Amino acid sequence: MSYVRVLRLLLPAALLLLLLPVASAHADDDRVPPVRDRATRAACGSCHMAFQPGFLPARSWEAIMASLDNHFGARVALPEGEREAVTRYLVQNAGDRISGELASAFMARVHPRGTPRRLTENPEFIHEHRKTSWYEVGNSAIGSIVNCRACHRKAEKGRYDD
Repeated sequence: MSYVRVLRLLLPAALLLLLLPVASAHADDDRVPPVRDRATRAACGSCHMAFQPGFLPARSWEAIMASLDNHFGARVALPEGEREAVTRYLVQNAGDRISGELASAFMARVHPRGTPRRLTENPEFIHEHRKTSWYEVGNSAIGSIVNCRACHRKAEKGRYDD
């Protein structure tokens, strides 16, 4: 086999291997790790989708969990041990503590001392949803802008590419 023929065979394979990490990184652009902690899914998911911690910085999760007596107009009563476990999970997996394209994008727009108390206060959320019609949001099938599953069918799995 000639040297030129070997190069013709190996060069495309080598280029494919070089492009593989780029394709993989691109596939993760619209993903965050799903909520894997059972206690967090149960505590948060009993009223709304358990939002992935990667959308807010750790200080936001600490503030949210410290004010459960007035959690957006409702009183959330969790046993102390469960509250601590959920807080620990949210903080350890917060957007400023993990890597990933989507979490990084959400953290990049948060002011360094900013503490968004809601996902909808995150500047990246606002930017991403700027073209969302309020008619769509008010639609009874959607109900609320934080009903992620209404538009993002795989939201609970951390996939927002639809």
